Amino acid sequence: MNSAWPHSRRGRGHRHKDQGRPNRDRAAEQKAEDSVPHGICMTMCPAYELRQREVQNRLHRFEMVAGTERYRVPCADVSRAVKEYSRPAAGKDSTRSSDLRPPSVLLKTVCYLVDAVAASSIFQPWTEVYSFVFDRLRSVRQDMIIQRVSGPECIAVLEKSVRFLLYASYRLCGQPLQHYDPRINDTHLQESLSWLLECYKEGKHQHQEEFQALNLLYNMGSFHATQHALELPERIRCSPAVQLALAVNRAYMERNSVRLLRLSQKLDFMQVCALHRHLLTSRRDLLLVFSHGYSSRNCRYPLKRLAHLLFLKDTLAAELCQVHGVNVSGEWVNFSKSSFTEALSGDPQCRHMHEPVDDEHWNCSASSGIYDCA
Repeated sequence: MNSAWPHSRRGRGHRHKDQGRPNRDRAAEQKAEDSVPHGICMTMCPAYELRQREVQNRLHRFEMVAGTERYRVPCADVSRAVKEYSRPAAGKDSTRSSDLRPPSVLLKTVCYLVDAVAASSIFQPWTEVYSFVFDRLRSVRQDMIIQRVSGPECIAVLEKSVRFLLYASYRLCGQPLQHYDPRINDTHLQESLSWLLECYKEGKHQHQEEFQALNLLYNMGSFHATQHALELPERIRCSPAVQLALAVNRAYMERNSVRLLRLSQKLDFMQVCALHRHLLTSRRDLLLVFSHGYSSRNCRYPLKRLAHLLFLKDTLAAELCQVHGVNVSGEWVNFSKSSFTEALSGDPQCRHMHEPVDDEHWNCSASSGIYDCA
């Protein structure tokens, strides 16, 4: 009887401890939730920052009142000024509610940046537009992270951001580094995509199939991206957009350049923006295969047919051939495995060679470019 008493006492104590843990966990969660700051700034730029930047003459020209740009101290346009990104610094409080914008204002800000600035023909040059919008979108994500924003507004913000960054990667490809750094753009695009795909796990969303396909096309050949696509729910995985992206990805991994370039002609504009950084490699591989398969002095291949396979205009196809040492004579191509050469770094110009046969989208405005996918 004495031996049973300690055991039963320990059992009661153990049960009491387990029963108390959920309450403590809920209390800890509630405390953590209460410690998260919530923004109360209802304008795109906090009043304090706006006054400070106006006095210090740090306004971007896109934020100035029209007609005051040449003033010694230009006037800030409250309806156009947007909070700029600032790196976290010691002694600087970045969690003040008055400096943080709530989710509804963040979405309004992104709509303004993408729809009214990036997609407008008024703001030029577009390299400057990109720099301005990129910085302000970075500030939006910073506010979202501090407030741990989630839900439909977070997804809408990320979707617009991804579209803008993808379009920029296509439009500004080949620009000098002082105007556009592809590595920095890629870093922010990958972060936004990763965050967006994580948000999609919470339920059904209207544009999920589109962005799952864009993620796979942008990260063509990535084992992680391929596995992620194959593990999607059946209704998403079997959607036309994802199925086409999977087919393109398979052709890329099999180094079947002819199939990849043929399938790429079925992509919409934003999907081409996602895929474009892989096209030059695929075209080079096709010329390499043809240089071995059709290597003969007496063998001539029609330039027009080759251009169709490369998904390029005849003139660009001929230029690409010459870069790789493939001889072009009039309307005919002569392949030789001994004369084929790898292209030097940056030659040919990446942007130049991404121009498809139908260049309607290439020369279109940012508005139609970004909205064609919406």
